[in-house]
Amino acid sequence: MVNLVALQQPLLHGLMKMAGVRPYAVEIEPCTVMNFWVPNETLNKPKKGEKPAMVSGPTKPVVVLIHGFAAEGIVTWQFQVGALTKRYSVYVPDLLFFGGSSTDNPDRSPTFQAECVAAGLRKLGVERCAVVGFSYGGMVAFKLAELYPDLVESMVVSGSILAMTCSVSDATMERLGFSSSSELLLPSSVKGLKALLSVAAHKKLYFPDRLHKDFLEVMFTHRKERAELLEALVIDTKDPTIPKFPQRIHLLWGENDQIFNQELAHNMKVQLGENATFEGIKKAGHLVHLERPCVYNRCLKRFLASLQHEEDGAPKKGQ
Repeated sequence: MVNLVALQQPLLHGLMKMAGVRPYAVEIEPCTVMNFWVPNETLNKPKKGEKPAMVSGPTKPVVVLIHGFAAEGIVTWQFQVGALTKRYSVYVPDLLFFGGSSTDNPDRSPTFQAECVAAGLRKLGVERCAVVGFSYGGMVAFKLAELYPDLVESMVVSGSILAMTCSVSDATMERLGFSSSSELLLPSSVKGLKALLSVAAHKKLYFPDRLHKDFLEVMFTHRKERAELLEALVIDTKDPTIPKFPQRIHLLWGENDQIFNQELAHNMKVQLGENATFEGIKKAGHLVHLERPCVYNRCLKRFLASLQHEEDGAPKKGQ
């Protein structure tokens, strides 16, 4: 029987190409390859049967969109890419063990993911960028900003936290009624996927069981490695050290997020200090960028535009 989700993938890929991005595999190190969706104009038009080659770096301010745990890059950000490509060079990485990205390196930490994203962006000619991270991708984005302040000039984070401590993980899973993060984020049945969607979305989503089953088959691959990613995500420290981020950080939240609620977001804003701002979106849960994409995009573009205005108004060196 045809998998309906797999059947839709070529359509989504075509829509992304029309929106202005194409896939490009970057070798980070031997046996580590990370797939990026990159601006069309940075690649040549290969002959049939040939792989594309990079011909230039970005031509506009760069925005990097980092996905969460339940789906690869363009599935997560399908409603944001087209809204941004007119004014920005958009890059969408597939984190390791998502999409076409893989490694034989045993390191499963968010730090290694961030290092690979940074290495990939450098090879693609990106020198400075704004990073948008959702959920698991937000934690990778925080690591990216911490390790590479010369690369990351600003951040937008949705439905995420600085670090997943044992206490936060245990409290979150107990509140949601799950025994572990793997039970929540790596469902193996239609019932489990429905449970995940019920806590991730504000409004109840209805899909036939057939579609849930097909989504499980296509999106939840590399189960062993992804379980290891979740294990490596949790740290023992009760109160992790909060880095001093020089970047502006905008927390863009669904006000009805059940996984990482507004209280966590407001506490994080206080911890991050004066460079952090918070904005809530009504009638939206954890999947805020998918539930209310028009509002999310408007808020995102407003923040990105404010950065550009600040940059344009800043005194030049030597003045």
